Amino acid sequence: MPAAPSADLFRLARRPRAPASGATVGEVIDFEKASVFKLAPCRPEDIAPQVSPIMIQGEQIVSCFKTVRDFVVFTNKRVIAVNVQGMTGRKKDFTSLPYSRVQAFSIETAGTFDMDAELDLWFSGLGQVRLEFRGHADVRLLGQMIATFIL
Repeated sequence: MPAAPSADLFRLARRPRAPASGATVGEVIDFEKASVFKLAPCRPEDIAPQVSPIMIQGEQIVSCFKTVRDFVVFTNKRVIAVNVQGMTGRKKDFTSLPYSRVQAFSIETAGTFDMDAELDLWFSGLGQVRLEFRGHADVRLLGQMIATFIL
């Protein structure tokens, strides 16, 4: 069994939200409970069978990244974050983050001593979502891809 992971898959910036009628102030998505390793590139054909049932017509996988169990898929329409739960992994939480709601994004490339890269996305009405990658992931290409879809 691997050692305890050093970082979360995602981190949602805490930003107070105005409560809807009858709702309490809080976060829309709680990414902080993820206890997984940093993302590494994976093959789309390995992920496609799991996400294709929730994809719409004309939507295509552009890039994907995986941890031990969880994964993130970048399509031409949105980011799909999948949290695999339970001992058997049959239960999965799919979170859809559409590019149409991205207000801004930031990339941080890996350096000489800091081998990890990061992608921050700010979603309207949601806040900041941070994706952390192992050093060999080219976040510059992700930045170009996201810019293509949102600009």
